[in-house]
Amino acid sequence: MIGYVVRRLAQAVVVLFFVSIVVFGLLHALPGGLVRAQLGPRATTYEVHELTVQEGLNKPIVVQYGIWAWHALQGNLGFSYKLDESVGSLLARYLPRTLLLVGTSMVLAIIIAIPMGLWQAYRRNRPDDHALSALMLTFYSMPSFLIGVVLIVVLNMWLGVLPSTASSFGTGLGTDAKVLVLPVLALALGNVSYFSRFMRSSAVDNLLADHVRTAQAKGASPRRVLFRHVLRNSLTSTVTMIGLTLPYVISGSLIIEALFNFPGMGLLFWDAAQQRDYPVLLGVVLVVTVATVVGNLLADLGYAALDPRIRY
Repeated sequence: MIGYVVRRLAQAVVVLFFVSIVVFGLLHALPGGLVRAQLGPRATTYEVHELTVQEGLNKPIVVQYGIWAWHALQGNLGFSYKLDESVGSLLARYLPRTLLLVGTSMVLAIIIAIPMGLWQAYRRNRPDDHALSALMLTFYSMPSFLIGVVLIVVLNMWLGVLPSTASSFGTGLGTDAKVLVLPVLALALGNVSYFSRFMRSSAVDNLLADHVRTAQAKGASPRRVLFRHVLRNSLTSTVTMIGLTLPYVISGSLIIEALFNFPGMGLLFWDAAQQRDYPVLLGVVLVVTVATVVGNLLADLGYAALDPRIRY
């Protein structure tokens, strides 16, 4: 297991290295150059020269990358001249809220999807299985922002039970927990459809496996067969799916945050895109990429923990 973890960690480091090169290249590919992007098109030649020397952009490209990478490892991702604040402090304020939104939606989706998929596999080809499959197919075919719009119309405009915006969201939960419900549901419902369908398919395959038939022939109860012989073997494909879905969940959260005015990295990214605040845009891209790589690494480790054959 230790060797497997070391190999996966080494692969993650290599991926992050190439991602850092891409982000660094994007910084230097900005229209008019990085300095012009920061100072604006009306900056004088003297101002451009001063900032170029100040930020070391007149040095060789390899030296520039080394300086930028060292600063990035220390949390220094540049400065937002539009907001008059460092990118690191902006991300430190907005990132925990996005992690709360994404994490809560993923946990909710997993809690709903795994028992549902297992139940559908046990009740396969029966009316309740067909009804749940039709419902999940509906959510599967809807993008997260459309689910969010439907939730706003039904739960806010028609029923008036939940707020449609989360602009009042503070640093803690408490009375602000209600504003999380719609954004979390909008992200979670689409993931429930993904995870439950994979869980159902994997569980059906395991229910037809020889070791399950042997357990049933020995008189094992249906509950024991499901939870002892089917569930663990079925979780491997679901865990892999969770790791592969993480980038889409994070990118979907950017749209959901803009839709619900949720003060997270998605709203920060949206505002920065409208203002052409390039350091903030690339800082968000880098953080989201790192989170995606780490999430996939955790999924690989969870996969190995569930199936010892993967370690070899």
